[in-house]
Amino acid sequence: MPSHVVIGGGITGLAACWYLAKAGHRPLLIEKEKRLGGVIRTDQVEGCLVEGGPDSFLAAKPAAMDLIRELGLESDVIGSNDHQRVTCIVKDGKLVPMPDGLMMMVPTQILPMVKSPLFSWGTKIKMGLEYFRGPVANPPERTVAQLVREHYGQEAVDYLAEPLLAGVYGGDPEELSADAVLEMFVSMEKKYGSLTKGTLAMRAERARQSPNGAAAGPLFRTLKGGMEQLTQAILCQLPDKMDRSQDEALAIRKSNFGYEIETRREKIYAGNVFVCCPATAASTLVRPIDEKLAELLSGVRYNSSVTLALGFDQADVEGKITGFGFLVPKVERKRMAACTYVKTKFDHRVPPAKAVLRCFLGKTAVEIPEADLIRDVLAELKDLIGLTALPVFTRVSRWHGAMAQYGLGHRARVAEIRQLAAAHQGLHLAGNAYDGIGIPDCIRGAKAAVAAL
Repeated sequence: MPSHVVIGGGITGLAACWYLAKAGHRPLLIEKEKRLGGVIRTDQVEGCLVEGGPDSFLAAKPAAMDLIRELGLESDVIGSNDHQRVTCIVKDGKLVPMPDGLMMMVPTQILPMVKSPLFSWGTKIKMGLEYFRGPVANPPERTVAQLVREHYGQEAVDYLAEPLLAGVYGGDPEELSADAVLEMFVSMEKKYGSLTKGTLAMRAERARQSPNGAAAGPLFRTLKGGMEQLTQAILCQLPDKMDRSQDEALAIRKSNFGYEIETRREKIYAGNVFVCCPATAASTLVRPIDEKLAELLSGVRYNSSVTLALGFDQADVEGKITGFGFLVPKVERKRMAACTYVKTKFDHRVPPAKAVLRCFLGKTAVEIPEADLIRDVLAELKDLIGLTALPVFTRVSRWHGAMAQYGLGHRARVAEIRQLAAAHQGLHLAGNAYDGIGIPDCIRGAKAAVAAL
């Protein structure tokens, strides 16, 4: 009988297995899919490295780098080419560079904002006056759109907050909770009132703490072999330290041994169960144990997404693409939400004779036939950047219900989930449904769950 069972073979579940093995345990991993790694998937296509899911992780969050060091992969880490980091926003059908000095949707430099055609003069004046807002001791919970609108106006919602967060969360700022998604900015508002003033103060503090004014480093990091190099490294180093069951977990019940995990093929008994699957699936699993916990988990919504990689001969895109790519706000959107120029963002991904454009499509695209998606995206690329060549290869990745949505009340919901789960000794919850959706967040959650033993 295994002492520790991990349900879910994405990055959270694999990280949980790694930390359990490191602590001297031999976990059993249950995952219905043959392939492990969840949404982390890297393909090699005609010499190009193509990510089906996330292509990198935020350097500011240390959990991913900590695990990478433990796996001995630190020498394979590469950073984004931030000296080329120009991102455009589509406005009135044209690509407009985001002005310098923006930290997400917070402007910190006056002149670039004044010169930018991205905003009207009314919005520019509102952005300037925002600096003089006073502290707010106890603001009510608001959506991201409400917070940004209060400080910078509706244009900032439409042309900054929405396209930026659509790429990260695949969600709507009118529904996402600012407390859960923009916690740092909410804290700034309480202390400074002005988000611009708070951001400038934070940058000044970082500059003071940085030895000799050293640069902070690249914004994004990844691995030379793609993000799947991370999950494969875990699997390569754990073959004799974990067991694997390709099966579907159906329910978790209390037993004399701790827990009984019912799968399609058998019943498994364990003292500790790590539920590392999406909250929707976790809800079904824990319902026999705790009806209230199951209801709270079922209230976490998920969105679907699609990535479409288009490979071209470099000569066909020469002069048409610069910087990291572009974002398409909802008010301008047809099919694409964003497009990344892979070769510009990361080295080692695309050979000199090739170019790869990685396009992000929203939840409405998940059921659209592949041929229609490719046709629509190529038509948009023709209109936006004048690209008329046909791709030499295409790759579509569809992720059904993969992106957790942190709506109003999310932090209170998670606090109650944690409280109820703690009442069941040996039951541990981790994943992108709780305290962050990025790769470092999932790894940090898995490590914390194992540490709770």
